[in-house]
Amino acid sequence: MSDDYAERLRANRREKDEFFAEHPQSPIPPEHRDEFDGLDYFAPDPDYRAEATVTVHDDPEPVEMETTASNPVRYLRVVTFAFEVGGGEHTLAGYRQEGDDGAIFVPFRDKTTGQQTYRNGRYMELEPEGELADGDAVTIDFNLAYSPFCAYSETFSCPLPPEENWLEIVVPAGEKAPDIE
Repeated sequence: MSDDYAERLRANRREKDEFFAEHPQSPIPPEHRDEFDGLDYFAPDPDYRAEATVTVHDDPEPVEMETTASNPVRYLRVVTFAFEVGGGEHTLAGYRQEGDDGAIFVPFRDKTTGQQTYRNGRYMELEPEGELADGDAVTIDFNLAYSPFCAYSETFSCPLPPEENWLEIVVPAGEKAPDIE
């Protein structure tokens, strides 16, 4: 991993910490912002940045995702990413809500979930340039994995990663579990 990449990642993390500490829309409850001194992260690790091969679902299947507020939300499974990380081959599904053509939502759990990372899983978002096609290569970067807003406050409702996105490996990359009481 280039020093350049690691520095950009650290700068991105500093910016996020600043947003969480000061912004009115921060998920950190206002009464906890004064003592908030930044999120906890795994060190940047190039082994958790993988080239994934894309399979596009031309007729995306709807997937009902449970949420932390127990009102399921509907997503469409638009792509599957196949990649190698942690010494094995894995897949993750990517989702969008109906009518949304922006970022691809990739919620997941791994063997750090509920221990080193948030108990309900973490998220990644991929913003491909243009439409994806079968066989395209995209980078899955677990260093960018983050905890959803509901990890910081129960006022947020967050989709839970469906079972098809439960990885049977340890992914020590991205955000660690928030230390919010």
